[in-house]
Amino acid sequence: MTKIYIYCLFDTNKFVGVYSSLKAIHRDALRLANRGSSDVYMVHDKTSYRPSLTLLRNFFKGKCDVEVRYRTNTSSIIIHKTKLKE
Repeated sequence: MTKIYIYCLFDTNKFVGVYSSLKAIHRDALRLANRGSSDVYMVHDKTSYRPSLTLLRNFFKGKCDVEVRYRTNTSSIIIHKTKLKE
């Protein structure tokens, strides 16, 4: 059986899309989050980080049903990793 992981993108509780590529969802999450006057930060396990694709990959590596938020002073973008279930 093949495991297929997907990444769901939400913009302030509004569904935006489903991705299979981390690179594409990271790009779109940064684009959506970059609307305020402050810097964009990734929040995982109540800790803030500078956004990077490598860090996002490490957060999701080997895990399922995990969320990472991209935050600014005006926006909150959520990336949720899950797998397709039969």
